[in-house]
Amino acid sequence: MKEDFKDLGRSHMCGNLRLPNVGDDVVLMGWVQRERDLGSLVFIDLRDITGICQVVCDNTVSEEVFKRATKVRGEYVIAVKGQVRERQSANKDIPTGQVEVLVEDLKILSKSETPPIYIRDDDNVSEGMRLRYRYLDLRKPFMQKNLRIRHRAARIIRDFLDENGFIEIETPMLTKPTPEGARDYLVPSRINPGDFYALPQSPQLMKQLLMVAGMDRYYQIARCFRDEDLRANRQPEFTQVDIEMSFVDIDDVIDMNEQLLYRIFKELKGVEIELPIKRMTYREAMQRFGVDKPDLRFGFELVDISALVQESKFRVFSGTIEDGGYVKGINIKGYGDEFSRRDISNLEDYIKDFGAKGLAWLKVTEEGITSPIAKFLSEVELDNILDKMNGEIGDLLLLVADKEKIVFDSLGNLRNRIAKDLNIIDEDDLNLVWITEFPLLEYDEQKNRYVAKHHPFTQPMEEDIHLLETQPQDVRAKAYDIVINGDELGGGSIRISDSELQTRMFAALGFSEEEAQNKFGFLLEAFQYGTPPHGGIAYGFDRLIMLLTNSADIRDVIAFPKTQSATCPLTGAPSEVNEEQLQEIHLKLDV
Repeated sequence: MKEDFKDLGRSHMCGNLRLPNVGDDVVLMGWVQRERDLGSLVFIDLRDITGICQVVCDNTVSEEVFKRATKVRGEYVIAVKGQVRERQSANKDIPTGQVEVLVEDLKILSKSETPPIYIRDDDNVSEGMRLRYRYLDLRKPFMQKNLRIRHRAARIIRDFLDENGFIEIETPMLTKPTPEGARDYLVPSRINPGDFYALPQSPQLMKQLLMVAGMDRYYQIARCFRDEDLRANRQPEFTQVDIEMSFVDIDDVIDMNEQLLYRIFKELKGVEIELPIKRMTYREAMQRFGVDKPDLRFGFELVDISALVQESKFRVFSGTIEDGGYVKGINIKGYGDEFSRRDISNLEDYIKDFGAKGLAWLKVTEEGITSPIAKFLSEVELDNILDKMNGEIGDLLLLVADKEKIVFDSLGNLRNRIAKDLNIIDEDDLNLVWITEFPLLEYDEQKNRYVAKHHPFTQPMEEDIHLLETQPQDVRAKAYDIVINGDELGGGSIRISDSELQTRMFAALGFSEEEAQNKFGFLLEAFQYGTPPHGGIAYGFDRLIMLLTNSADIRDVIAFPKTQSATCPLTGAPSEVNEEQLQEIHLKLDV
């Protein structure tokens, strides 16, 4: 082999060799996963993105090559030339385990220091170290597998939408700051001193303008940005699959997207989703599960017992109802013996994070009801509660009395927490549901006004439009979310396509006419020139890939994610800039 190795190119990938390749002359290139020096033989596990193949350097083949092999260490990048042969002792743990390559020549292409993290899936290193050395973390097989699946999912989506007449169109990254939603990331303009662009939270307005422009069917796998306090599995920059269609109503959008989801899950997971996907109204979801993204893989549904205890001498219940609140509960059916008083106390601490003042409970045993509140309830009330909640021996009834929103938040999250703690969720189950008929508006007590439940461009249900000024809280939206196993995968709506109705919507949100013109005048103007009825949906692409890869952390499906404090340990972003750069964009810092 020549020293510069230019006479040879890579002939095969490491993970693709099989028994039919025995006898082939091959050139492999990759990273050294492991090396073993047995005196007269050096075994090397050579790795590339396709997998691992064992290569063997024998001192009887070439003393010079053997000496080079003894200098090889983990994560060195090497090239080897040799012949494929059958292994005497097969390794059933890897796809290439029946073959190996007897090396005729070897070149060290790049040496490596000892890596600060192990290049293996079970290294158990901290997330901070993984992100600091992300280029090493991405060498791990499971990370490379996740990114390959991400690529395949994007390709499937593009192919499907292309087959169905959609056009992929890019929209601006530098756009106009708008109210509502999360906080914008702002970009100062050097050319226009004192003015700012915003990075898009979504392409919402632009895709609506594309419908006005007659594009008919648009999509984009779009980068989006939100400057908000981060929670687990939320990133400041993320990717969404953005879809918009003209001359459609709810059923048209849902039917098209069910076919898309069917294609994705069949091709990537081998699962055929049952169509049509069931639908549930927002109100039903809240009443039964306490959340608008219910996990339907287990029970523990909410039960309203307010009518049974509204005149009770137990003032925690009756007093709450007098003040306009509710008493609701969930039955942890058959698992009562799994919970000690300390366990229940921990559950009470958990729901206090959602505003609940306390957690009442009744445990049904062979001896009767065990409960610290049983003495405050009459025998009739206890019997009625058991009957309403289907309480039987072995059950644990958990009750919350408070305002409806607090009751929903507390019990809705509690049922999820308990199901996970009990490990009763079938992770192989795939349960999809459309949530429909969301409220158009919800009251924000901090802002002292109504805000859009989804966004200000959502079409009200036609039969509710007359309530927009008088009973805004009762107006339902033509909005829909697709929920899978308790996670909102995507959401969308039919859009307002009439400038007069859009103006009424802005007024309901508390915008003056001047504010509406200043922020959205270009949209209102466009609506005056012939606007088709239109609607669409946006999927959280990162969440979709999490589901497809069975990942527990969104950072495991993004190549270069941020931490929960929106920083990048790899590059050090965000970072300071010098005074000259600040002067160029006409900014002064006061930190």
